[in-house]
Amino acid sequence: MAKYGEGDARWIVQERADGTNVHNWHWAERDCLEWSRARLSSLLAGLPVLSGEGGLSLRTTTLDKLDGEAYVNIRKGKVIPGYELSLTLSWEAEATTESGVAKVSGAAEVPYLADENADEDPDVRVTVRGEDGPLARRAKDAFLARGKPLVLEKIREYVAAMAKGGPAKDEVDSKKTPTKAAGAAGGTAAAPAPAAKEEAPAVKEKKAKGKEKEGFKTIEMTEKFYCRAKDIYEILMDENRWKGFTQSNARISREVGGQFSLFDGSISGVNEELTEGKLIVQKWRFGSWPDGVHSTVRLVFDEPESGVTVIKLNQTNVPEEDRYGNSTVVDNTERGWREQIFQRIRGVFGFGI
Repeated sequence: MAKYGEGDARWIVQERADGTNVHNWHWAERDCLEWSRARLSSLLAGLPVLSGEGGLSLRTTTLDKLDGEAYVNIRKGKVIPGYELSLTLSWEAEATTESGVAKVSGAAEVPYLADENADEDPDVRVTVRGEDGPLARRAKDAFLARGKPLVLEKIREYVAAMAKGGPAKDEVDSKKTPTKAAGAAGGTAAAPAPAAKEEAPAVKEKKAKGKEKEGFKTIEMTEKFYCRAKDIYEILMDENRWKGFTQSNARISREVGGQFSLFDGSISGVNEELTEGKLIVQKWRFGSWPDGVHSTVRLVFDEPESGVTVIKLNQTNVPEEDRYGNSTVVDNTERGWREQIFQRIRGVFGFGI
């Protein structure tokens, strides 16, 4: 036994003189900025958007700028990506006119691409360089309709690659593979799995009731506003007011069974129950969630006194991971409700902070 204050050397992790991170015991950070520059350039540059349809050819040209930081932290096969980037991509278009071939160029800017919003598509701003003539407007509209979805698709590929380790993916895979191979090559029988521990009664009861499926979480929130219940109900069901306080496009049906789309299409769903000033129930999902996965949002409006409204939010079946393997879905969804919706409503409409 070691003396008091000395510790047992067998349990002390010490820095090695050769700097080796044995078995990835320590977190190892890998700078991914240059890898990100090369990867995004290969994904985004030279993409054909239109190939003569309607007499217009349109393609991306080069990744002009990539600023920010990107890295991955790795320990024992676990990967935590981190990145905050802004990028600018050039595009060009040409069309045949009576006077010959006319050309126009522009840019697509992504001002903020970050791991904290990995389950959401980033904002893409499309601009034209030079004079704003008929061809320029036509090319810009075409890029918004056909080029922007293509750019977002390629950005999702980058996000998925970062979630798997970016440039360190091969290293992560190599740490996992030998362990499995060694077990197979050793020729020894695998040790029997330990017997499952008896679960606590509370856990058994929770599973029996089926309150929460494995891989899914429930978000609960209570928010207070200084307004009438019908006023905030109207704001949440009015697409023009949504556009005002979120500064993004929205389409909202006010009918049961009607569809809605929020934050430029990042969120979509269907109204299931609507009681004016009292209740909103919706099937609700992010576009980055796995196909077929919908949560259920239930907003209950209570007016305990005149001019004071309390909203109780309950959102069930929120997936722990999106389709790209990012495990920040629940935190991002909860933060989105609080910061992007409720706090903005208070600030824009003066319902108190």
